[in-house]
Amino acid sequence: MTPTHFTLSSTFMLGLTGLAFHRTHLLSALLCLEGMMLSLFIALSLWTMQLSTTSFSASPMLLLAFSACEASAGLGLLVATARTHGTDRLQSLNLLQC
Repeated sequence: MTPTHFTLSSTFMLGLTGLAFHRTHLLSALLCLEGMMLSLFIALSLWTMQLSTTSFSASPMLLLAFSACEASAGLGLLVATARTHGTDRLQSLNLLQC
């Protein structure tokens, strides 16, 4: 396993474990998702550079565009949740009370 592969795998796993075990606030969950998406973006970018082909060159930009859309939707949900519930703690959210 190369050091680059190990670094990208460990950053993705760190974001995944942060999302799985430290879900107290919505903002921390969104940051873990963003970290996972950025590690996937870097891995996909390095993969396309190693292949030296132009057929996969649009894939990292597409992933980055989806990541930006995910971040904006997540921040919109965070603002809406903070306005309606007064907090972003995930334990205080109840989907049945919408």
